[in-house]
Amino acid sequence: MAERIDAASFEERVLKADKPVLVDFYSDTCIPCKRLNPQLAKLEEARAGELDVVKVNINFDTQVAVDNGVMAAPTLVLFQGGKEAGRTVGFKALKELEEFIDGALA
Repeated sequence: MAERIDAASFEERVLKADKPVLVDFYSDTCIPCKRLNPQLAKLEEARAGELDVVKVNINFDTQVAVDNGVMAAPTLVLFQGGKEAGRTVGFKALKELEEFIDGALA
């Protein structure tokens, strides 16, 4: 299961990471966010060692969401080398997530 991080750990866990990091900006009350959780767990397992998956709750860490231009939940932002490499909004099936990541990192 993806680790929930907060504003205090965002820079270290995401911006200074030595491998790509997929950040799930979510809300506890968001149905598509809840449906996305199992897909992210599968992705995390399939890409173990090559990609980290973390979650940021937009209700508790609003400033992190604002700083990253998040306007809706779920928003998935892929970071590589401390910079945004790709972004997608809404529920995605595992195949769509893998295509998104492969395309963004190509």
